[in-house]
Amino acid sequence: MEALLAFAAALVSLRLGGRFAGRWRTEPARTELALWAGGLLAYAVASAALAWGAAAGWDAPAFRVYYLFGGLLTAPLLGAGSLARLGRRWAGPLALAYTGLAVGIAVSVTVTGSFADSGIPAAQDHLGFVPARLAAVLGNAFGTVALVGVALATFRSRPLGNAFVLAATATAAAGSALAGLGEAESAVFAAAAAVLFYAGFTRGASRATARSRPSGSPSPSSPS
Repeated sequence: MEALLAFAAALVSLRLGGRFAGRWRTEPARTELALWAGGLLAYAVASAALAWGAAAGWDAPAFRVYYLFGGLLTAPLLGAGSLARLGRRWAGPLALAYTGLAVGIAVSVTVTGSFADSGIPAAQDHLGFVPARLAAVLGNAFGTVALVGVALATFRSRPLGNAFVLAATATAAAGSALAGLGEAESAVFAAAAAVLFYAGFTRGASRATARSRPSGSPSPSSPS
């Protein structure tokens, strides 16, 4: 059951990330769509790693994948997307540089200790603080501050979309805090957070597009 729930969470995140990727292909100037797609697709891979660990038992490769995509990439990419949505052009290059750094860390860092057959491994049991855990702390802090800060700063103009983003951030944080309960519980939180993020970003993006269109212009098509 744990593996099935985690796999379902991966499919949900993959589908929603793919929708943003499809929209970005038709609107390549909108960097936020690429970053949001990257964040949700990273969430999908992290959920797939949960399914891997639940089905086959945790080992160093499964943990590396989970830590890279869930611990290092998801929140920073989503946060960078929110900043790009505000017109911060440096958010895209910064996210790209950080992604390269995160991949390098995840591939090269030494993973120590033995793994239990079930239960999400705790990072402090297998990784040193520098550089892997420090990068995760800084990256997640940046992503969370960006998500919450942008949502609060623009709340009056997009109340519903930003309420979804704030709810998604809280849900993802709760899932991380309760990771010790196991793969199934984390997968449920991951799927719920992915849906809420997508709802919040889509709501905000559609309203921004509507405001920027000249009067009388046709409405954009919905994501597919």
